[in-house]
Amino acid sequence: MTLSSHPNNVSLLTPPSNRAGDISQIPNNLAITPGEGVNGVWVEPADHLVTGKLKVWADISSVTPIRIPGYWIHREGSPIAVGAGPIAGEKVVLILHGGGYIRMSSHPNFGPGGAISRGLLKHVEAVSRTFAPEYRLASGEPFEQANPFPAQLLDALAGYNYLVNTVGFDPQDIIVEGDSAGGNLAHALTQYLVDYQDAEDIKLPKPPGALLLICPWVDLSDNMYSAEHGSHVTNSVSDFIGPPEAMTAYAKRAFLGPHGPSVAENNHYISPACLLPSFNVDFKHFPRTFINAGGAEILLDSIKVYRDRMVKELGEGDGVKEGDGKVCYHEMPDGTHDYIALEWFEPERTTSFKEISRWVSAALSPSDP
Repeated sequence: MTLSSHPNNVSLLTPPSNRAGDISQIPNNLAITPGEGVNGVWVEPADHLVTGKLKVWADISSVTPIRIPGYWIHREGSPIAVGAGPIAGEKVVLILHGGGYIRMSSHPNFGPGGAISRGLLKHVEAVSRTFAPEYRLASGEPFEQANPFPAQLLDALAGYNYLVNTVGFDPQDIIVEGDSAGGNLAHALTQYLVDYQDAEDIKLPKPPGALLLICPWVDLSDNMYSAEHGSHVTNSVSDFIGPPEAMTAYAKRAFLGPHGPSVAENNHYISPACLLPSFNVDFKHFPRTFINAGGAEILLDSIKVYRDRMVKELGEGDGVKEGDGKVCYHEMPDGTHDYIALEWFEPERTTSFKEISRWVSAALSPSDP
């Protein structure tokens, strides 16, 4: 199935002025937007968990931790109260939505996060609910500059802290999920929790038990466009997000803000798949990871670079049995970018969720003696 001709196709990564509709009606970080079956809560800032490079980057961008909304989605018929502590054997998924850091929302009725949550709740038995923090969206010229990097990482950290220190989940029972730009953010959150786990001035929660990346945007530099016959060329006719240079121009400018474009070539939180020879990413202490990609998406090459770097340090496998590698890679040949968030994209979508379910279940099964 292809997406380019679908009548509902609207690029997720184009500047706000290029999309129809009143963007003031889109849910955002300023309020909990009500709706049928919507379970919104306020998440307190995690300023006590900010240190090191994250603090430096925040000072450069003049962004600070703030209170944000977050949305719970429960499996239909679940008896668990909103915000209640974990039940025995429960896994929870922290959902970080895509949209190029400039689009979409964590609200369950708007954007890819809600669709992915519903797919996980339908197919993954161990997951009875998901939680999605409404992180701040970036904007830049010709609009008012607001919320550049690392505002979104500060908000993701607040959401993670809420699950651990307010709700009471053990980090081992948390799966951090992100699609597209949300995948970039899921990587950055995990990287921060790993990098500063032993910091003397703060007490960070431990990293999550698992990382689930859906078509992640893992290279914000321009290096991915250098290959003459790369996926950004060969898959431009099958993907829906258009020519990559046009797709990312505004999103990069808004997200990188005062840091400038060069930071995408030297910051492993932002571009862990950057192709520059001097680039280095340390995955040694990352959790078991499932990477999902579409064979027909323009980001495919960069996703494979990210996968290969992770596999080199962590090995390939389910990450469950002793000696088993931690990285599980699933590619759907006809899948476009973020196809798993498109509820009509069948049967590829269901097939992929079944693979994710198998991966989650493997961690719950007793290992061979």
